[in-house]
Amino acid sequence: MYQAGLVLEGGGMKGAYTSGVLDFFLEKNLEFSSCYGVSAGAANLCSFLSKQKRRGFRSLTEYMGNKRISGWYSMVTNGNIIDPDFTYDLVPNYLLPFDRKTYEKYEGKAYAVVTNVETGKAEYLSMKEVDQAMEAVKASTALPLVFQMVTINGKKYLDGGLADSIPIQRSILEGNKKNVIVLTKEEGYIRKPSENLNLIRLRYYKYPKVYEVMKERHLAYNETMEYIRLLQKEGKVFVLQPKEKNEISRLEKDSKKMEELYQRGYEDAKNKYDALQEFLIR
Repeated sequence: MYQAGLVLEGGGMKGAYTSGVLDFFLEKNLEFSSCYGVSAGAANLCSFLSKQKRRGFRSLTEYMGNKRISGWYSMVTNGNIIDPDFTYDLVPNYLLPFDRKTYEKYEGKAYAVVTNVETGKAEYLSMKEVDQAMEAVKASTALPLVFQMVTINGKKYLDGGLADSIPIQRSILEGNKKNVIVLTKEEGYIRKPSENLNLIRLRYYKYPKVYEVMKERHLAYNETMEYIRLLQKEGKVFVLQPKEKNEISRLEKDSKKMEELYQRGYEDAKNKYDALQEFLIR
């Protein structure tokens, strides 16, 4: 196990890129002492720690065409664009069985990033135990407007990407001097202001911090990317990300596009493996 942080950005179905990267890591038996996943990154992290190749990708893609579990039918019937009971019960327990025993053998630390709707601040929920991890991932993936808030221990949460899209600073604060970062946005990407601020203000009028954090999200994201580029120049982080923009939407259903992005992640990790090894052992 390398004494290093693994930081996984979210991005909805763009997480197929992360799935490809992590599956190559599994082939090479790479383990990291601290892992931080945001939204789809947290979901991918589960299959990585349980060492189940292709499971992360299949979890993202295999059932997205079913109108009963994703899309507006699900939104109308249960208030979520993707049915959470299906995603966090039927899939891990029956359809794509989750290897609990292997997962719980992981000796490092793992966290899912969530946003506290009362404070607007990021929190880092432990994923040490499987049931704990499933609840944390459910909260980390709860996109505003299209998912219900998730309550854990009396606190209400939404998607972790609102408050901390790429938790590199958290990893460094916890003592990780080396960090591997997997991004889902292409090189040169600059986040723009949200187009849904008025809807956010109306939907979460009881939680004004949600509006505030969404209003500033693009600034925080772009500042974090500048920080990451500085760390790259200093040789303190190793970044894997798509070179070119892809047209995959947050709820993409085109399996061919998804497979192509998965393979891109896998090949990028493979092509940069020697450089990654050098980074981790120096």
